[in-house]
Amino acid sequence: MKSTSIIFLFLFPLFVLGQKFELNDFFVYQPSLQLEVDKVFNSLNDTLKVGQLIVPAVGRLGKSDQHVIDLCEKGKIGGVLLLNGTVESFTNYVNLFDSICSANGYLPPIYSADAEPTLIKYKIKGSTPVPKTNKIKSIEKVEEVAQIISDDLNKIGITQNFAPVIDASPNEVVSNRSFGLNMDTVISFSNKFIEVTQSNGIVATAKHFPGHGYVSGDTHKKLVYIDGQMKEVVNYIPVIDNKVISVMVAHIAVKNNDQYETNDMPATCSRKIVTDLLKDSLNFRGLVITDAMNMGGVVNVPSCGLKAIQAGCDVLLMPVNEEKDIDDILFTMNENIDFKLEVYSSVKKVIRLKICLGLIETE
Repeated sequence: MKSTSIIFLFLFPLFVLGQKFELNDFFVYQPSLQLEVDKVFNSLNDTLKVGQLIVPAVGRLGKSDQHVIDLCEKGKIGGVLLLNGTVESFTNYVNLFDSICSANGYLPPIYSADAEPTLIKYKIKGSTPVPKTNKIKSIEKVEEVAQIISDDLNKIGITQNFAPVIDASPNEVVSNRSFGLNMDTVISFSNKFIEVTQSNGIVATAKHFPGHGYVSGDTHKKLVYIDGQMKEVVNYIPVIDNKVISVMVAHIAVKNNDQYETNDMPATCSRKIVTDLLKDSLNFRGLVITDAMNMGGVVNVPSCGLKAIQAGCDVLLMPVNEEKDIDDILFTMNENIDFKLEVYSSVKKVIRLKICLGLIETE
């Protein structure tokens, strides 16, 4: 169920009245859509704007319900990750946070989940059974599985899926979460998964940029390294061309690479990786979201939330201290006009996505 309870009332030109936007409008330049984005953006103060970049998690592996409720009541969330629960509990969360946002006049959240074929039965108990990702062997089965998952997510009200994994499969963390080792298959299957997901009004997310398949180690526990060439970056070109709306950046450092050395910093905090490579070189114009900011690969970086936004990430997933990150970002915005404008660009991207998801009505 997608919240349409918040209606922004303005005096529109007649040609805008009643206009509806869909997810496939996200990458299309339309003056009328930009007008809507600007009107919503201009209705928010800077704290509410920066709050749009924050996505805490609730559920068994997330923050306490009360913690996220408090953030929601202050307008300091842009989305909520539903992390390890049931269809029923997640539906209740959607209703709860929608009602809080509506009562306070805030923008409704984007709800997300790790609904990969391999993980969904663990992440969302009571969801429709599907085979593990690496057991899917035909494009027709990809389409079927993506549709089943999308149907379940739509019933709950989840509007962003952190899938597909487009990493190759050798890494122990990726393993059965990937479509395999043949990258032609991984890309074609991933693109079909993206197409079906986004045709159902749900944002697909390609992960984990710049590539987790050929590294050794687990970013949940520590910082791991790509040594030399980033072999998997090329895999993102066809999924970006296929208009995937979101890309998740991993907490992976790069060493022995003259152009993209990250100097022992995770990719999430590296402007070379996020802005120079993903945004500028690969021309990705969608939503850049971090992997969970409480993971071992990033959590020990001082002011890691601020550094990720400075690197060019649009959204912070599961920050350890959401309010500190917001304060850090606000302080830096006041000190640096170029950074402030970049933050504003990210906020407008989130607002645009919410309009295209139908979460914000435009009459």
